[in-house]
Amino acid sequence: MLVTQRLPSIDQTHSGQLGAVDPLSAVAVENLGKRYGSVEAVRGISFQIAAGEVFGLLGPNGAGKTTTLSMLSTLLHPTHGDVRIFGKSLAHEMSSVRRLVGLVPQHVSLYPTLTARENLTFFGRINGVARRLLVDRVEQMLELVGLCGRADEQVHTYSGGMMRRLNLACGLIHAPRLLLLDEPTVGVDPQSRQNILSAVRELAQQGMAVLYTTHYMDEAEHFCDRIAIMDEGRIAAVGSLADLLKIAGMSEMIELDWQPSDADRERVLAVRDVSQVETSDGVTRIFVTNARRALVSIAAIIADQPGAVAGLEIHSVNLERVFMGLTGKALRD
Repeated sequence: MLVTQRLPSIDQTHSGQLGAVDPLSAVAVENLGKRYGSVEAVRGISFQIAAGEVFGLLGPNGAGKTTTLSMLSTLLHPTHGDVRIFGKSLAHEMSSVRRLVGLVPQHVSLYPTLTARENLTFFGRINGVARRLLVDRVEQMLELVGLCGRADEQVHTYSGGMMRRLNLACGLIHAPRLLLLDEPTVGVDPQSRQNILSAVRELAQQGMAVLYTTHYMDEAEHFCDRIAIMDEGRIAAVGSLADLLKIAGMSEMIELDWQPSDADRERVLAVRDVSQVETSDGVTRIFVTNARRALVSIAAIIADQPGAVAGLEIHSVNLERVFMGLTGKALRD
């Protein structure tokens, strides 16, 4: 496949707009970085999350997502930068930050020979939930994730989806104000996935800030209020889906049964609304900000080639295409 593109690089203008962090945000990440010897895993990232917002963090393996979550959850010390979580500084008030954060790791962290109720009680105690409150909190969490009917069965008898739901409940048992979710729906059945997403959305509506990583593009597209695209330790872009489409310069795709010459490809790429042109198996896909406006100029280019275009279709562009446009790679690369 031949691809020609005109796209902003990660090191260009988006880093400036990302640095303007509002100190009144629920979560304000400013110039946060982590270095391992000569390797920079996270390279001075900045973003903010509002109370009640589900904020997605997307990136391929090795982008720095898990390192970022580990720093926010106090499991790793940053090399530089700071995070303020509901007014508490990660650099100077780590114990206070720890009480405000709930982490749901990608790998299920449960005791298989304990019941759901016993797991929740254990995690409640180690997270400092008062004994007089703990019984009620356990019941609330069981109801939230739909496990009341299986609460007294050992966890090793659970399905993968049920374990994921309990994993979420254990991260919430101490009523954190920031919830960190690392791939919480990987490998779960559709019903459990919907249960998890519904529970998280309900918590966000109650004012909890949520930072969410996922490999499921459709999930991020429909579930997250805003999304940060991360690659090679940097934030490439951040915003709503509409914002990201604008940054990437692609909201629509014009698909033509046409095999352009190299010269025609360059002429198409020079059209104001065009950001990328790719040709594969006799089909050319032109990514644009406005298809109707771009077609006027594209039609002029192909007008002197009667019969060269056998068909034309216009499609909307999804988050996966935007991600590839901004990073040059697929999410699972």
